[in-house]
Amino acid sequence: MNGQPAPAVRVEAAPIMTPAEAGHTVFASFLGWALDAFDFFVLVFVVPAIARDFNRSVADIAFTIFATLAMRPVGALLFGLLADRYGRRGPLMADVILYSVFEVASGLAPTYTWFLILRALYGIGMGGEWGVGASLAMEAVPARWRGFFSGLLQEGYAVGYLLAAGAYFFVFPHFGWRAMFFLGGAPALLTLYIRAKVPESGAWERTRPDRAAIFEAIRENWRLFAYLAVMMTVMNFVSHGTQDMYPTYLEKQRGLTPQTVAMIAIIYNVGALTGGMVFGYFSDRIGRRYAMAAALLLGLAVVPAWILPRSLVLLTAGAFMMQFMVQGAWGVIPAHLAELSPPEARGLFSGLAYQTGVLCASYAAFLQALIAQRASYGVALATVATTVLLVGAVVVLIGRERMGASLHAG
Repeated sequence: MNGQPAPAVRVEAAPIMTPAEAGHTVFASFLGWALDAFDFFVLVFVVPAIARDFNRSVADIAFTIFATLAMRPVGALLFGLLADRYGRRGPLMADVILYSVFEVASGLAPTYTWFLILRALYGIGMGGEWGVGASLAMEAVPARWRGFFSGLLQEGYAVGYLLAAGAYFFVFPHFGWRAMFFLGGAPALLTLYIRAKVPESGAWERTRPDRAAIFEAIRENWRLFAYLAVMMTVMNFVSHGTQDMYPTYLEKQRGLTPQTVAMIAIIYNVGALTGGMVFGYFSDRIGRRYAMAAALLLGLAVVPAWILPRSLVLLTAGAFMMQFMVQGAWGVIPAHLAELSPPEARGLFSGLAYQTGVLCASYAAFLQALIAQRASYGVALATVATTVLLVGAVVVLIGRERMGASLHAG
């Protein structure tokens, strides 16, 4: 990667969807990612409780987070291929049903081994949703607003975290950890909305690639794919390294109650939601790379305020600012990957690059749990976050971008 942006294509094709259809498409993609994230983050809040129930260590339960993340590329490959070959809607609906079923089954797991297997199978469904949903949404919105809607779409992730925090606050104290997983069956209802309101992607309708064209596009762009996989590895370390073990840090090291942990999580995910849209908006004006790098470097400056304050108010403010910056950088990702991906393989290319990064960073929570056993959760979180935020800014800046490129070529 040479650090120079590729020429942007700013001439848009005629609208493919009506504004109402585009609105339904973005909303459905947003909900799909939000509910997927809810199903994932439910586990983050109840790691200590599951460890006690199965008589296992926190590190053992953190390993099930690794299993989920490690299986996500399988879902990206499977559903990305289906979405590029047969259209976006059908694979998206199938994927939502898949991850909902395995989420509910996780709540029924009788042993740790079964729980581990079910979390790995859930990871296939989680991995399939992002590439298909993001491609469908980014192909539906105008190029001049793509960054803003990218931030809105990506922060479905923060909304999922908020919903999980709410479930932890209201459901967990009364019904335990299993009931929280049972709530994860609700996303299956989203398929009814997709079927009724969401049209097929016009960009895919224009291209309709066969299997040979899909793999040829991957082959011709393998260097770009390799770079994006590296970038997404670092970005996933940034995300999971600042989120997955933070509730455990608040509970076990800071001695906070589950209700207090949930309230802090709700507050810092409001920061995440806001940051994604703010930096997504600015990426339409200053460029994708500069917006992401600025958010990452500002996040680096926030690390002390995220870990060190003794005051609960200051600690909460630091957590808010950290996720504002972290998810600010992430809010640019859907637009950035969609613009760089070849049109013949957008669902597969963007989703598999994303989930390959997830795989390479999938041991973030497990690594932090191991470091915490020898030092503390605060040291583990601060060490990993400082490293990946700095490295992330460098990796983002040495890449290229195609801000405003038409996604309807072909």
